[in-house]
Amino acid sequence: MYKIFIVEDDMVIARTLKKHLQSWGFAVEYVADFQNVMAQFVSFAPQLVLLDISLPFVNGFTLCNEIRKVSKVPIIFISSASDNMNIVMAINMGGDDFMAKPFDLTVLTSKVQALLRRTYDFTGQSNLLEHRGAILNTSDATLTFNGQKIDLTKNDQKILHVLLENKGKTVSRDVLMTRLWETDSFIDDNTLTVNINRLRKKLEGIGLNDFIKTKKGLGYLVDGYENS
Repeated sequence: MYKIFIVEDDMVIARTLKKHLQSWGFAVEYVADFQNVMAQFVSFAPQLVLLDISLPFVNGFTLCNEIRKVSKVPIIFISSASDNMNIVMAINMGGDDFMAKPFDLTVLTSKVQALLRRTYDFTGQSNLLEHRGAILNTSDATLTFNGQKIDLTKNDQKILHVLLENKGKTVSRDVLMTRLWETDSFIDDNTLTVNINRLRKKLEGIGLNDFIKTKKGLGYLVDGYENS
């Protein structure tokens, strides 16, 4: 379970962020004592920090600099001071991303997931996923079946990746759209349908008929059985 540390002096925002991120399976703490932020940071040992700029006693830029002296943990700035100068300063001080207030919680969650995945998940993981004789290679974005290989778009690969990771389980449309959001392109509900249908045609072209199943009103899945 990834741990997220929130450095935000507006307790309404801090509590809202904590509740939302916990609902996504993260362990979350927010700062209670702004005179001892670094002590809480070290004690909690988070995998990601959400950091405001305007804070009591010390600003977010200074805190980011202090964190960078001891850790390479990903840092996302969250601030209403979203002019270009502050954004540039945030990145130059060691921040990895910037979210302007007010922000959409779903977009923030997507950024958090993407940054955590880029930072931690790829190391040591297999690049191959297999189902019904089809092999997805995430390192070169290809799918091989019965000696035939097709090239996949980024969206093709992301859709197949999340479905194969959850083989035998229905994946909701919201989860798929969140994963696709990591391409930095907003994808609405209709566009997801277009992506799924285009991918299905590619799969049928190499003999993978009915590989991706629709669960009406729920989402999509690849069955965990060979003959289903």
